[in-house]
Amino acid sequence: MANFIQSVDERTSLAGTNRLEVLLFSLGKDDSTNREEVYGINVFKVREVMQVPDITHAPDMPPSVEGMTSLRGTVVPVVNLPKFCGLNISEEPQILIVTEYNKHMQGFLVQSVENILRLQWNDIKVPPTMMSDRLGGLVTAVTELQDGRIAMIMDVEKVLSETAHFAQDEEFFSGVTNSLEGQGFTVMYADDSTVARQQIERTLDHMGIAHVSAINGADAWTKLKDIATRAETRGLPVADYIQLILTDVEMPEMDGYVLTKHIKNDPRFKDIPVIMHSSLSADANKSLGRGVGADDYISKFEPTELSNKLVELLSHNKAALEDN
Repeated sequence: MANFIQSVDERTSLAGTNRLEVLLFSLGKDDSTNREEVYGINVFKVREVMQVPDITHAPDMPPSVEGMTSLRGTVVPVVNLPKFCGLNISEEPQILIVTEYNKHMQGFLVQSVENILRLQWNDIKVPPTMMSDRLGGLVTAVTELQDGRIAMIMDVEKVLSETAHFAQDEEFFSGVTNSLEGQGFTVMYADDSTVARQQIERTLDHMGIAHVSAINGADAWTKLKDIATRAETRGLPVADYIQLILTDVEMPEMDGYVLTKHIKNDPRFKDIPVIMHSSLSADANKSLGRGVGADDYISKFEPTELSNKLVELLSHNKAALEDN
């Protein structure tokens, strides 16, 4: 089975080119539909693929969490992904996909893995609204394979949020400052994950900052151009409407690197800082963020860290604009 640890930084060369690699896998044949669908996960989030190891089953575990396993001394929670998705699978999962999110590892039980597929982000589309509503945001993107099958890209944050109640407690946001409340700041944020958008929104609400959301880079770029046109019509700078842009890295249709390039190459947005906000925390990713002009790069999801960074950049940028 494949170990992905050594190849993550090598694959980082794909970032900024609007390309990515996806690990395709199956959850097994659903007895209710007699179909076996194909799913995918960004290779950047995969640490290792292995045969199912011994799993310790503990009492009072959340639904669909099978237990935990030890991988070279690290205790990793194990989620039964077919069970989490509500599929009627009679086969036992054979494979464990070990993923990493915000420096935390977790394992997903699946039936099998196929191969790694290199794609263009613009070939990966937002799922139809009907699918999004029915699956509650679990499928964050879809793409058509050469053999005609539709691969569904899963939202790791959604799985973790519902199995471990990740970042849902009010206490999680207790360190968020409200020192910017009443200062008239507006932040645009772009993220394809419904869970991430909710987390960002709650942080901004705690801070008293107005916000505009976008579901991916293409959506954000369209909205930014509309705002710029509106500002030009009124003879005002865009910075009167939006004071900071927060963007995820991996998003369908247009990723965060390409979005940042567009923003930084357009003089209308010259006074607006961009923060890249991602679970891809490798140093190489941070370097690429700086290379496309990002003003800062922070890891998901630490609301206090995000709050402090917003205060720093918004306050500094406001003072610089006033001096000019």
